Amino acid sequence: MPLVRVEIRKNPDPTFAKRIGEQIYAAMRSAIGVPEHDNFQILAEHDEQHFIFDTQYLGIQRTDNLVVIQITMNEGRTLEQKKLLYKTIAESLNSELAVRLEDVFINLVEVKKENWSFGNGIAQYAS
Repeated sequence: MPLVRVEIRKNPDPTFAKRIGEQIYAAMRSAIGVPEHDNFQILAEHDEQHFIFDTQYLGIQRTDNLVVIQITMNEGRTLEQKKLLYKTIAESLNSELAVRLEDVFINLVEVKKENWSFGNGIAQYAS
């Protein structure tokens, strides 16, 4: 069960953040096998004073169209799966929404399965 957080600067298109989320969900389904209906996302837009980033860190030239994606998910995916996920997300955002590859910033947070409760105060994945 991934939990996806997307952070962007305010966009004039009110559907833009949602469309980013749709591309991320499709990429997770194809690249790492996330099941249908396992889609939980928090999409946030910020003004320039509340969205701070370095425009040149690691020699990557970022613009104000930066998309910051944080995905919290169960541990256990291989390095190859993670690399495929990063590539699939970036290429999808680029081809479908014209987001520059340089403007796709992804952070994965892996947790143990017992660290989730999907409701009812129960740890559904705990053994």
